[in-house]
Amino acid sequence: MAEIELSVLSRGCISRRIPDQETLKQEIRSWQTRRNEQRTSMNWRFRTDDARIKLKRLYPSISE
Repeated sequence: MAEIELSVLSRGCISRRIPDQETLKQEIRSWQTRRNEQRTSMNWRFRTDDARIKLKRLYPSISE
């Protein structure tokens, strides 16, 4: 979900050249305030069971 938010930030706020770090911080604060005021949410559809199936090869099982 963090990657999705960073993508939204990138496309909606910082998709242009920012002259300095302070301006970047201000832009991100403004974007964050707007997102929070809009109470933006995600419809997360990737469930834990689905993740275990799809990512099985990345996470070996531990036998006890």
